[in-house]
Amino acid sequence: MTDFDPVTFLEDAVSIASNEDVAEMREFLVETIQSRGIDVRVDDAGNTVASRGTDSDPETHLVFNTHIDTVSPHVPLDREERDGETTRVHGRGSCDAKGPLAAILAAFFAVEPRADARATLAVTPDEEALSTGAAALDVDGDLYVVGEPTGLDVCPAAKGRFQGTLTLTGTAAHAAEPETGVNAVAGLEGALAAIRTFDEGREAHPQLGPASLTPTTVAGGDATNQVPARCELVVDRRSVPPETAEGFRSELESAVRDSVSRAPSPVDAGDVGVDFALTDRQTPFLEAFATDEDHALVRTLAAAAERAGGSGAVRPFTAATEASYFSPAPVAVFGPGVLADNEGAVAHAEREYVDVEDVHRAAAALTDATRQLVG
Repeated sequence: MTDFDPVTFLEDAVSIASNEDVAEMREFLVETIQSRGIDVRVDDAGNTVASRGTDSDPETHLVFNTHIDTVSPHVPLDREERDGETTRVHGRGSCDAKGPLAAILAAFFAVEPRADARATLAVTPDEEALSTGAAALDVDGDLYVVGEPTGLDVCPAAKGRFQGTLTLTGTAAHAAEPETGVNAVAGLEGALAAIRTFDEGREAHPQLGPASLTPTTVAGGDATNQVPARCELVVDRRSVPPETAEGFRSELESAVRDSVSRAPSPVDAGDVGVDFALTDRQTPFLEAFATDEDHALVRTLAAAAERAGGSGAVRPFTAATEASYFSPAPVAVFGPGVLADNEGAVAHAEREYVDVEDVHRAAAALTDATRQLVG
């Protein structure tokens, strides 16, 4: 059995389009795992799962997770070279997240878990869409490492993202006699005031800072000469622990209702109806998560990353990730590549790339950390 080369795997993986259908990429992943003599299965949700180590209840169970789907459109493989050597791999998925997957596979293949430990690879099929794979994943780990482009920094925390629609309802009437109706659009005055002040007095999270609440789109009214009976305002919430989706929904609806009832308005705003509903999803929202920066998982991985040539920095991840589905178990996001650089967006962009040296560094760091945690 030859040594696993993460960059060769990466180039082959980037060549496979997995933006509309992951079947070919998943088949390639399964074949790669099987070629190492490791049993692998694809569950009913399309997750690719393989384990090494004890089959009984392990003392320590380390789970590696990342995803094989990419956003559209597919961008084919390209390379930058220097002195005949590939220095940078371009193409869709190169950093998000086939580069991290290549580094994870290197560690998973290299380390034989000790007798009381297990390492599991759990790769999901639709992280960029609805996360149905991660939501259905049946893996009970003690520690989780999630592969995403972090620039080799260790990210044990990230904000969550919720979205919902605030609906204000009134009574339609002729605009010539506005007092005969209840103006739903006028109720926005109180609603926006509640949104602006929603987080006043809340303490910032020690790792993630303050939560944010942003109104993003608004629509209301049916005719320019009519008192509008309905207005809808969409809001974007970037949450911090311990806030949950339902807790946020209930609290915001109450705050808006109270503010609308008290706001000065050309109509009796107290008659404006208020309802706030989270956007309907097939799977749970990606909530905020935070692992203690002093946890052994974080310290071990950060030290290994520094030894491999990274900075050893520990910071929050700036994008939503399936890591939230594994919390409150200790979880860290880590991998080669960056979401953006000094020129602009990298992940999800036409210029998506990952540096070959960083793929090797990530593989070395993950291998080092895995040996310490379960080897």
